[in-house]
Amino acid sequence: MAGVRIPDSAVARHTVAFAREVSSPSLFNHVLRSYVFGALVLDRQGARYDRELAFVAAVLHDLGLVEAFQTPAERFEVDGADAARRFLHRLRVPAGRLDVVWDAIALHTSAGIAARKRPEIALVSVGSALDFTGNGLENIPSDALTEVLGAFPRLEFKKVALETILSLCRTKPMGELMHPFAEVGRRHLPGFAVPTVEDLLVNAPFAQ
Repeated sequence: MAGVRIPDSAVARHTVAFAREVSSPSLFNHVLRSYVFGALVLDRQGARYDRELAFVAAVLHDLGLVEAFQTPAERFEVDGADAARRFLHRLRVPAGRLDVVWDAIALHTSAGIAARKRPEIALVSVGSALDFTGNGLENIPSDALTEVLGAFPRLEFKKVALETILSLCRTKPMGELMHPFAEVGRRHLPGFAVPTVEDLLVNAPFAQ
């Protein structure tokens, strides 16, 4: 796909089948694009990484946006990391590899941290952010972009993603405490009561 090798191991195939089963078509295409975009960026940089591990982490990185895997209060990244760990444990993936996948998913929205971690972790963050925001799109050759979007079309991804964010803000608002999604809740949901960082600081029970 666009010059990027898609892993075809048993674990990779089971992972794709699982993600396809539990995700909406728009979300499923997003996670596949995230892997290819991240791989294109890291390959251009000459990075060496475990492709199966990066692929599995990328394909599972948004499980926390699937209602079946959401807990009442955890950040969606942690819900997703926990769900991925449970799934891969059933496939008997070794503990050390599970830890890398967990970190890649839990940190994928923390770009400044993920970039300092091992390349499999950085790939998931870079690829998912590129597909979500377009940041770094200039690093993707136009023919590769056309091929990726043809294979994995966006399917109203912006609309679907915004609806998902607002759903999280409604159903588990404290899971968005000090999370970027809270800004979406404040903009769109009247009475959204999650405090800002300033609120937490000013209301801390200290004299000064």
